[in-house]
Amino acid sequence: MNPTIYVLDDHQIPLSAVDADALRVVNNLQKAGHVAFIVGGGVRDLLLQQRPKDYDISTSAKPEEIKDLFRSQCLLIGRRFRLAHIRCGRKILEVSTFRSGDNESDQLIVRDNEWGSPEQDVMRRDFTINGLFYDPATQTIIDYVGGYPDLQKKYLRTIGQPFLRFKQDPVRMIRLIKFQARFGFEIDPDAKVALAECRLEIMKSSQARIFEELLRMLESGAAQSFMKLMNETGFLEHLMPAFSDFLETPEGVDVFSFLQEIDVRTRKTSLDRGLLLSCLVFPFLQKHLQTHFIDRGRIPHLGEIQQETHDVISILFQPFFLLPRKLRMKITSILTSQYRMTPYEKRASKRPRIPRDPDFPLALEFLDLRVCLEPALKNIWEMWQDVYLHPARKRNHPPRKHHPHHA
Repeated sequence: MNPTIYVLDDHQIPLSAVDADALRVVNNLQKAGHVAFIVGGGVRDLLLQQRPKDYDISTSAKPEEIKDLFRSQCLLIGRRFRLAHIRCGRKILEVSTFRSGDNESDQLIVRDNEWGSPEQDVMRRDFTINGLFYDPATQTIIDYVGGYPDLQKKYLRTIGQPFLRFKQDPVRMIRLIKFQARFGFEIDPDAKVALAECRLEIMKSSQARIFEELLRMLESGAAQSFMKLMNETGFLEHLMPAFSDFLETPEGVDVFSFLQEIDVRTRKTSLDRGLLLSCLVFPFLQKHLQTHFIDRGRIPHLGEIQQETHDVISILFQPFFLLPRKLRMKITSILTSQYRMTPYEKRASKRPRIPRDPDFPLALEFLDLRVCLEPALKNIWEMWQDVYLHPARKRNHPPRKHHPHHA
């Protein structure tokens, strides 16, 4: 099968737009006699004139040969899918060996370490827009799957039969929704049908992989449209049923308001993952505390709120997701602090004390997010911000002198 080759005049990606470390790694592999290309999302984003978040490289070199070439820079990872990670300063480039394998089976892929040719490798990828190779040496794009015209038409199509592709790796369904949310592309009708009919297969996926996709989408600047699509397509109903039900209530709108605000911010800067997940939990927690305490005439103390927050996180993320303990504690801390800063009962105004909590700056940042939704909280946020930035001011009176008692 001969690929279509697009030259510089066609694709107009200047070499200066491509990451210098990715160019160096490809160049070193090619100089050592291996075939090597930039592949996947990096090529897609360059063609869309967006700055790629990361660069993946595919090569004919086996993992051990990559390791020999890059030595201390290189770490081999994975058993199910063996890869090389090449460290370039604070950045990591993922280098994979061309794969082959059975594309016609509907069995879940549990191991994927059969080496192959560039053409075989591309046939194993998920969508045509992610199936393009870029060769910096010749500045050409190599297209075996019609991905280039699909990108021009803003069209999402699986490589191969969508039913089979989704059954082999159900995470591809989440990725399809992710690309629709990020780019607003039209989904191929066959893929749309397969998405609806295969959605229960998602429960066979790796929890860690789907959780990572969820976190990446919260960081992407398209979190609001992603969550809406996840709910509309019925995936949240299986992965997070309590959360899905909550989104259908009047209070569920607040989740989308938070997501809209973090989308604005993540396009400019990166936000802590604990803070991002808190946006999903907080509106649910507010309603939970209202129903279980306030409506029953009882105001919970901070210790109870901490426990309820911990429980609510479990309710929301079950049955599929298991949050890492550290992340769960961070969300609990961020949200419990909201009730310290904006308590149910108004207290006599005395200058507040900053708690000894390493996550308090994130709690303050979350309160700032809440101000966008509830402008009336602005004065409270300003007061806490001032106390946090100028802790020394809290001594309004000079300390009393200590007079030693004379015997």
